[in-house]
Amino acid sequence: MRMKYILILLLAIGSHLSWAQTFTNPLLPSGADPYSFYKGGFYYYTHTTGNRIDLWKSKTIEGLKTAAHKTIWKAPANSPYSKEIWAPEVMFIRGKWYAYFAADDGKNENHRLYVLENSSADPMEGEWLFKGKVSDPADKWAIDGDVVDIKGQLYMIWSGWEGDVNGKQEIFIAKLKNPWTVDGKRVKISSPKYEWEKNGDLGHGEHVDVNEGPQFLIHGDKIFIVYSASGCWTDFYALGTLTASLSGSLLDPASWTKSSQPVFQRSVANSVYAPGHNSFFKSPDGKEDWILYHANDQPGQGCGGFRSPRAQKFTWNADGTPNFGIPVKKGEAISSPSTKLKTDK
Repeated sequence: MRMKYILILLLAIGSHLSWAQTFTNPLLPSGADPYSFYKGGFYYYTHTTGNRIDLWKSKTIEGLKTAAHKTIWKAPANSPYSKEIWAPEVMFIRGKWYAYFAADDGKNENHRLYVLENSSADPMEGEWLFKGKVSDPADKWAIDGDVVDIKGQLYMIWSGWEGDVNGKQEIFIAKLKNPWTVDGKRVKISSPKYEWEKNGDLGHGEHVDVNEGPQFLIHGDKIFIVYSASGCWTDFYALGTLTASLSGSLLDPASWTKSSQPVFQRSVANSVYAPGHNSFFKSPDGKEDWILYHANDQPGQGCGGFRSPRAQKFTWNADGTPNFGIPVKKGEAISSPSTKLKTDK
């Protein structure tokens, strides 16, 4: 009889609370350059598909596997942006949805950044309008754009070339007049410096140094840019950080301090290789910080379809810097992002 009452009590509690759920990585069988934006109770997720932009909508991060998804935009043929569509990011800025992506005409040296706009409340609905190229006056090779709004001022960061020849990818920043227009010249704030940023070559004996996939992350009075370093085709692809004061001059290279060591890298013990090209999101209750990234399960799998999206919670060090820990092993149970009580309004 006593057990019966305990069971009734547990069922009653369970009807009011959200039971802790778990999920396992990877979130999807494959998908490079994952990005997620949480709004209105839904995760809006996207990753590189190559010739189009697909968007997933899910109530939970673990629900991505069965979530509704659709192609929200496909590039017209024979245009400067019809091929090699990389690293899309769908985000809500100043009352509208924007989709940033890099694309070219089939020649990598022609990669540039572009943006779409959707005024619908739900980015899965409405019409996505092509707003054009997002470029500073230099108009050089550019990929992996990310945007942040700081006290009413928009900033964009991206990975680019100083000139017109591959060999070194660096990180640039610029102000935006609006979500589709650069205001002024670009400023270079990071160039590969350490050995862990210089793994890999182009296959013809040509060495390449890489800083790419930059993402803004704000915590307290600090702003971070978390970027990927070394060739994505190597097992040594890893994350580094640039740190600045949120009140400082973000267009001044001297304002940024680079981490001397990777802050997130492969784990041979957990069989996670080349973790990188990350993005960030908060838990639904706003109390947890999460990193979303892609990685391979085995060494030597390179930059192709073996890469799969993964997520894990991270914490903060005493000095205010992020502590991403070690990439979680495939199949290991992870507690889902925390949510509010169902009875909360």
